Amino acid sequence: MPKASLSSLPISALFGVIKPSGPTSMSIVNEIKTLVSSSRLFMPSDVAAKNSASGPRKDKGKGRRKERKGLDAKIGQGGTLDPLADGVLVIGVGKGTKKLSDFLDCVKEYRTTCLLGCETDSYDSEGSQVRSAPWKHVTREKVEAALEKFRGEIEQTPPIFSALKMDGKPLYEYARSGTPLPRPIERRKVTVHSLELVDWLPSGSHSFRFPEKKFTDEERAKLARSLRGAEIGGADEEIMNEPDMKSAAADAAPEDGVEDASDGPPGFVLQMRVSGGTYVRCIAHDVGHALGSAAHVVTLTRLTQGRFTMAQKELESSSAESSEDTIPETRRCIPWEVFSRAVEKRDAGDEEDLDEEGWKPWEREVIENMEVVE
Repeated sequence: MPKASLSSLPISALFGVIKPSGPTSMSIVNEIKTLVSSSRLFMPSDVAAKNSASGPRKDKGKGRRKERKGLDAKIGQGGTLDPLADGVLVIGVGKGTKKLSDFLDCVKEYRTTCLLGCETDSYDSEGSQVRSAPWKHVTREKVEAALEKFRGEIEQTPPIFSALKMDGKPLYEYARSGTPLPRPIERRKVTVHSLELVDWLPSGSHSFRFPEKKFTDEERAKLARSLRGAEIGGADEEIMNEPDMKSAAADAAPEDGVEDASDGPPGFVLQMRVSGGTYVRCIAHDVGHALGSAAHVVTLTRLTQGRFTMAQKELESSSAESSEDTIPETRRCIPWEVFSRAVEKRDAGDEEDLDEEGWKPWEREVIENMEVVE
């Protein structure tokens, strides 16, 4: 793709944003949309001026949407990050939206923190406790050994609490209603190009804890009915036989230097480069099972997505060894704070300082880090 060129405005482009943990990907896109729709960089000058004069759209009624129809910039993102996750979010504006599908199947790099001893419905800390399991027997060496079977081409079963659809209905709706799945969730082949244990977190060395919310007996029964409908063997045993938390705590009681269970179970940090379609949460979940325990994700960062990276130094430290699928040309992503400051100033009615070429700070950041799409 061509380098950034402002010879002809408005332009279409791709650029990367560093999403923070907390907000949804769509909320990030919508906030950026209000900025680009009022920027001559992406919209005709007369339209940008009109949108800027009208201020942020607050009225979501049908009449207001109709009035603004055709005045908003076309914008999208190249791969959703869960609210819990942070890191690279690729944004496309104008014709750039047609290039976003390229980032669904590209190689991505992640770093994730996994907590042992608890399995959740969503496979991460945003969900509810489904099953607890002993963790005392797990060591750093055992985690490193278990990772071997998850490298290369592997098969994954997406979690039932996901937005994937079966016969037009999201999987999580089957689980929540207790409706039997019409068939087993289809396993998918993915490629794990690299998978390394980069840190071991002993009990007491971190502040991560199990989610407070727990599955009720009714919710667990509904989930079991959904899985039984798909004839998934062992569903009752896996879901219903939840070890008592006191037993798990007793199993991790002080013995031969083992830290007290009140300090929380241990965790571990993984770094991986994977193909498109890979569920990082599934890797954490499946590694927990392989260890004879349980595990869920408590932090998740997307370090790179295709040629977009959080920072060049991040890429160099996490991918020091090049390989065939390493993309030589990388582009730095823009911190979300650059855009959030612009939104705050606009909403407060404050004017942003312009540089000598008449660009706002957020526009200058985009200009310096974008790819123009012809």
